[in-house]
Amino acid sequence: MKGNDLENGATTEGVPVAPSLAPSLTNSRIPIETSLLERRTITISAWAVLVALVTGVMAQLLIRIIGLVTNISFYGRLSTDFTSPAGNHLGLFVLLVPVIGGFIVGLMARYGSTAIRGHGIPEAMEQVLLNESRIPARVTFLKPLSAAISIGTGGPFGAEGPIIATGGALGSLLGQIVKTSSAERKTLLAAGAAAGMAATFGSPVSAVLLAIELLLFEFRPRSIIPVALASVAAAAVRVAYVGSAPIFAMPHLSRPGGPALATYVVLGAFVGYIAVYVTRAVYWVEDLFEKLPVHWMWWPAIGGLAVGAIGFIAPRTLGVGYDNIESLVSGSLFGQAMLILCGMKFISWAISLGSGTSGGTLAPLFTIGGGCGAAVGELLVRSFPQLGIDPRICALVGMAAIFAGASRALLASVVFAFETTLQPLGLLPLLGGCTAAYLVSSLLMRNTIMTEKLARRGVRVPAEYSADYLDQIAVEAASSKNIVTLRATQTLREVRQWVVERTHDTTHQGFPVLDGDGRLVGIVTRRDFLDPARADEMTISELISRPPAVVFPDNSLRDAADHMVRENVGRLPVVDRADPTRLVGMITRSDLLEAHGKRLEEIRPRR
Repeated sequence: MKGNDLENGATTEGVPVAPSLAPSLTNSRIPIETSLLERRTITISAWAVLVALVTGVMAQLLIRIIGLVTNISFYGRLSTDFTSPAGNHLGLFVLLVPVIGGFIVGLMARYGSTAIRGHGIPEAMEQVLLNESRIPARVTFLKPLSAAISIGTGGPFGAEGPIIATGGALGSLLGQIVKTSSAERKTLLAAGAAAGMAATFGSPVSAVLLAIELLLFEFRPRSIIPVALASVAAAAVRVAYVGSAPIFAMPHLSRPGGPALATYVVLGAFVGYIAVYVTRAVYWVEDLFEKLPVHWMWWPAIGGLAVGAIGFIAPRTLGVGYDNIESLVSGSLFGQAMLILCGMKFISWAISLGSGTSGGTLAPLFTIGGGCGAAVGELLVRSFPQLGIDPRICALVGMAAIFAGASRALLASVVFAFETTLQPLGLLPLLGGCTAAYLVSSLLMRNTIMTEKLARRGVRVPAEYSADYLDQIAVEAASSKNIVTLRATQTLREVRQWVVERTHDTTHQGFPVLDGDGRLVGIVTRRDFLDPARADEMTISELISRPPAVVFPDNSLRDAADHMVRENVGRLPVVDRADPTRLVGMITRSDLLEAHGKRLEEIRPRR
């Protein structure tokens, strides 16, 4: 290994290696042997569960704070009951409540932390991608408090966004307090975020999938295990507080026939098309706010004025609106009332979110998508009763499909709709409809509602997750077998003359050096032996100051690439694992690029 003493007492730092001394496995610098899972994962999992338990309690606390703010703002009473603002009797005074809430949130953002602005998930993604998953500690309490004020004063958001952001901030904070790597801190952040979603909706599986698709950007045991355990723990906390009943209860569904199933898929594509324009509308509103000649601190109050005006016309647009989603999927909200609610909810949410206040996106999207799906379902039932369409399934498909299209979290959307309704016969329509929405969104929109803001800041967000191609190829398959070597006893004069004579057919930059018995001694580069400061009488062995960095034939190209980076070299001798002194090949950076060329060849269409 690097830094170990050489045989006969010589060290790796600055002492020439004798030509007769070939390195053994213990003093050659070999790739780090990685395992599928390290024991460290157990420790991270324990921390993740702790974060989840705290997040689960904070989720219940936040819901009660939202209830308290709602009751004070709209009913003038002290109560933590989670209630809807729709039943208020404030009359025109309802216009002022969201304005006051927006003003308070603006003050908190300006003098507390600008990180509380927005709906949480994009901000968490930004910290993962740009800041080694470090979220400032003050966000841990400022985000839920600002969200409680925003939602409690009528903001058309769900409680899940702030809770997800709070859980992520808790995980990040713990990762900064205890000794963790950047990757481990990312896992704790994702575990906290997943716990927030599981604690809100009682949907641990979809919470794990959402963490994978939007935060982790990987599917590895080291991250999946802590996140999954955290989701289970948070869901258990929710069960302890509110029971195990689904958050969106709906009557039992019947199994859809072929024509109905095909219709649900087409419906999903239609809702995916709507998701594209919903996303564009939100950022168009945000761009309009950017043009206002006032400080951004005032924007939430301005957005609150629109929320209050719409809330006066359609009171059910105020607040979280989980009861609206349940009414849609259960079939108890339909007709003109449903269309007015969904249309007004969209306008209120787009303006409020574009103003930069603190809120979430999931519940408003579910309301909008569910309303679109239910409206199409009603129309189809009246026009084509022979298809066997169920408007409730249409609402369910619309609810999930709009999120799949807007966020492109396909699997999370499908499983979420199942977990929150516990209707297994809806799974097949959900899978078809969400996949169609995902297809349409991918064709028409480059960025999502979660990544558009980051893309505008120049941040490139991973959109595809696949197995590392270099990890699938062994070094033996890509290494060069025709190796140009030098002898340890050769003088620099001989080697320099040889280079001059072979310039036309020898472009190598590094050369393995062998002793008299053909054993690997080290590596020298052209720069080493062409340096004019070195005398012609020097031997090649005198240029070697440390054991070589080597790789084995059964290592992957990913191992080789990582080893090159660690050792700051552009080539590695390939040696026999059983006899590390026997040279069997060379692997260079060009070989790694050539392997990627084969990957591109594999995806090229051909007859």
